[in-house]
This record gives sequence, C-alpha cells and structure tokens, in this order.
Amino acid sequence: MSLLKDFKEFAVKGNVVDLAVAVIIGGAFGKIVESLVGDVIMPVVGAIIGRLDFSNLFITLGKVPPGTEPTLAALKKAGVPVLAYGNFLTVTVNFILLAFVIFLMVRMISKLKHAAPPPPPAPTPEDTLLLREIRDSLKK
Repeated sequence: MSLLKDFKEFAVKGNVVDLAVAVIIGGAFGKIVESLVGDVIMPVVGAIIGRLDFSNLFITLGKVPPGTEPTLAALKKAGVPVLAYGNFLTVTVNFILLAFVIFLMVRMISKLKHAAPPPPPAPTPEDTLLLREIRDSLKK
C-alpha cells in the first residue's frame, strides 16, 4: 500500500505533469529543428558541396549483381554490402545543429534570468525632502 501512496504523492506534486509537458514540447521542438535542418540548412550545405542529400553517399563493399541500379536503396535490396556514410553524416550534422540551437536557447533564457536589475530610482531632490519635513511638522 505504501508504494501506491508514494506514487500518488509523486503524481500529485506535479512532477509527472511537468515531465509530460516537457516531453510534448520536446517532441514538437524536435520536429521544428528537424524541418530547419532538413528543409533549410541541409539543402544549402548540399548545394555548396555539390549534392542535395548526404544520405545517398555510400561506398560499395561487395560485388554488384549485373542490372542493379547504382543507388543505395537498390544495392541494399540486392543484398550488396555498402558503407552508407552519408546517412551518418546527415545524422551528425543534425545533432550538431540541434545542440547549437538548444545552446542558444539556454543561453538566451539564462540571460533573461540574470538580467541586470533596474537601476535604483533617482534620489529625491532636497527641496522635496524639505517640503515633506515642513508638511509633517505642520501635522503635529
């Protein structure tokens, strides 16, 4: 019974809800970054290197049967061993870009949290202080 009670306390404290929200936002953010990388950045990188997609970069390690197209999908379907390093490059670049975007977000949030406090208000002019003293002494 203690286990059930402990779980109920854990769930009611909000930890589960916070975790669920984090997972949902993380999934949505992952899709945004995936689109940014796949649809915006990778085509530019591919255009500079001369290819539009890294995932089609590979090295054939075995004998290619006659009549097999020289594409990664066709070679894999034919059972030819291939070193598909392009997909690894794509995943690595995606990871680096994702890590950089997250770094920028954490840095921005950190700056917002540690923003300098507003400057203290200007000191009250001396004539105003004197008028307040006169007012207070007249009230007595």
